[in-house]
Amino acid sequence: MGEEAVETALAAVSQDKPETLSEAADLVYHLTVLLHHQGLAWEDVIAKLQERHQGIGLHPEGSNK
Repeated sequence: MGEEAVETALAAVSQDKPETLSEAADLVYHLTVLLHHQGLAWEDVIAKLQERHQGIGLHPEGSNK
């Protein structure tokens, strides 16, 4: 996870969009595996984000309430 996060950050800093996309995909893949092994799902992450950011437009239906 750490290596993928660093590679994603480095690609972003260098403004290399194709590499940023590639590294972000790797990071999301590894995070998905980690969540699965912890018995968690992306829905849990989204719920946590909504809990933390109520009122700033993070709604699954895409509205900015």
